[in-house]
Amino acid sequence: MTIKRKKVALIDYGMGNLHSVAKALEKVGVDVDWVKDAEKLGNYERMVLPGVGAFRDCMSALKATGLDEAITEQLAQGMPFLGICLGMQALMTRSYEFGSYQGLDLIAGEVKAFPETHPDRGFKIPHMGWNDVVFAKDQAIHPVLAPLQNQQVYYVHSFYCAPENPEHILAASSYGDWPFACGIGRDNIVAVQFHPEKSQKAGLTMLDAFVKWKP
Repeated sequence: MTIKRKKVALIDYGMGNLHSVAKALEKVGVDVDWVKDAEKLGNYERMVLPGVGAFRDCMSALKATGLDEAITEQLAQGMPFLGICLGMQALMTRSYEFGSYQGLDLIAGEVKAFPETHPDRGFKIPHMGWNDVVFAKDQAIHPVLAPLQNQQVYYVHSFYCAPENPEHILAASSYGDWPFACGIGRDNIVAVQFHPEKSQKAGLTMLDAFVKWKP
């Protein structure tokens, strides 16, 4: 008997390390298509929005292709969504990365820079390398992030998400003495600031949990 593999849309808006994300998803047993056409997004069971680069360029590309509206439409219909790095930041209301730019506003909040004094105190920007994933003791751990308990993951970022609603913060980390949300979500949305595709076994286990997640 042939087991049907799940089909995942890797949203391709011209930015990000799609190759490594696609390979990581394929390793956990799904079929991955790079999707540029907004009208085709509804043909998939799950969607992943990766990203590396500038927030402004990301939003411009999503709007120019109509992928911004397609993402919102599929989320409203219940499709599970994973945002990675810039793909997480795009969910917010607004970013202050080199200006002020409107995001998808799917999770209320802002994208902010680490303090300007950080480098003077020995914390280079961007925050790069392995770091913790910390869960609140009084909050149930999200099923997609559960495999990351007591694990470290790989970060590369200069900006971080600050959701308005604390309940939308699923996990946290800190760079020096500055805490930030490393996992956010609500309903059928989950997103992470780190790179699961660069986080070796811990990252693959998390991607596997996303593929199996039933929000």
